Amino acid sequence: MRRITASVLLGAVALLSATACAASSSILDKDSLVIGVKPDQPGLGMKKAEGGFAGFDVDVAAYIARKLGKDARFVAVPSSEREKALMDGSIDLVVATYSITPERKMKVAFGGPYYVAHQDTLVRARESAVSGVRDLKGRKLCQVTGSNSWRRVKEERKVAVELVEAASYSECVSDLKAGKVDAVSTDDLILAGFATSDLKIINAPFTDERYGVGIQAGDLDGCEAVNKAITQMYLDGTAKKLLQKWFGKSGLALTFTVPQFEGCG
Repeated sequence: MRRITASVLLGAVALLSATACAASSSILDKDSLVIGVKPDQPGLGMKKAEGGFAGFDVDVAAYIARKLGKDARFVAVPSSEREKALMDGSIDLVVATYSITPERKMKVAFGGPYYVAHQDTLVRARESAVSGVRDLKGRKLCQVTGSNSWRRVKEERKVAVELVEAASYSECVSDLKAGKVDAVSTDDLILAGFATSDLKIINAPFTDERYGVGIQAGDLDGCEAVNKAITQMYLDGTAKKLLQKWFGKSGLALTFTVPQFEGCG
């Protein structure tokens, strides 16, 4: 009887401990949130010389944090570290051009999407032979570590490109200007920030890229709260203002309606 009682007590303690752990893992139980953003993507997430970050993703993340009633601290997160940072708990949310994919959903959860971008291609302004993604055959395409954009070209559309690795899209753009690569293909919002007089977007989109808010797997309540905040951002006109603020002069066809959510289950 004593052994049975002890086992029951131990089981109860374990259950209570597990419940406590599950509750404390939600972003809703925290006073402040650490949010990962990009430090080198103009218009989306850029580290400012005086400190802090600026861009559409940063503004979206700040809005979500306010709606959740939380303070926010922003940190830089490279593409290759997004899942790891969420899984080990060093970052609470990731708002960093983080496309929702089945592979990533095996490791982390996503709120949103908060915007649906479209993959396009950036080339040198004098380039006249590339008018679509299939024209990249035999050319050098930049491949960013941790990004899936190159897969859309080489693996999904079977375009025989030569991949040239880079750590970030800012590095890709530098390589494009220097002639080390022939093209950079990724989300149009990312490319819009890099387009200059000597670089151009070919305006031939070929995918939907659903930007999600990365969150730890299992935080159902937190995910639903994030989705509620995103919905409110569109309904109160904030999303439209932010999109026009950062991309209104880009020439891109922007969307101002609430995206269809993935669901938190």
